[in-house]
Amino acid sequence: MNAPAPIIVTALFGDGDNGWLQHLRQTHFPPERNQVPAHLTLFHHLPPGVEGELGTRLAAYTATPPPKAWIAGIINLGGGTAFRVESEELEDIRAELACAFHGLLTPQDQASWRPHITIQNKVEPKVAKAVQDQLRATFEPRPLKITGLQSWRYLGGPWEPIRKHGFRG
Repeated sequence: MNAPAPIIVTALFGDGDNGWLQHLRQTHFPPERNQVPAHLTLFHHLPPGVEGELGTRLAAYTATPPPKAWIAGIINLGGGTAFRVESEELEDIRAELACAFHGLLTPQDQASWRPHITIQNKVEPKVAKAVQDQLRATFEPRPLKITGLQSWRYLGGPWEPIRKHGFRG
């Protein structure tokens, strides 16, 4: 029998930002590796046993107004490209969740959180640099609309949605 799938937690984007980010990911991500939508990951691997408590906590966070966020820069991932995201409010949510699930986090999720949205990965560094140069030519920091939080099951490549929690307030 297969072990239960770990849980991923991401932030959801507003329609205008979501469409733009999905387009960039479809344009620059190798098609054979592009199995999930553009996303901002809060947690990469929570144990499946926390699903109920996680849902309760995400519902509580999203009963408030959405966090303010900015796309603040372009990150060179070596073999890829991402946008750096700044959001103190989203950082606070993530920190509280990390505290709640302390002792259950993988080393990756225990490490300092560097919020970003990957639009390209697993390409030659010169290809990534060309995309970064192209983006930097017109880049200006811009607000990023965060509309909710989503939990997913990691299925070894693709993800299966568990539940969306939309911000209110």
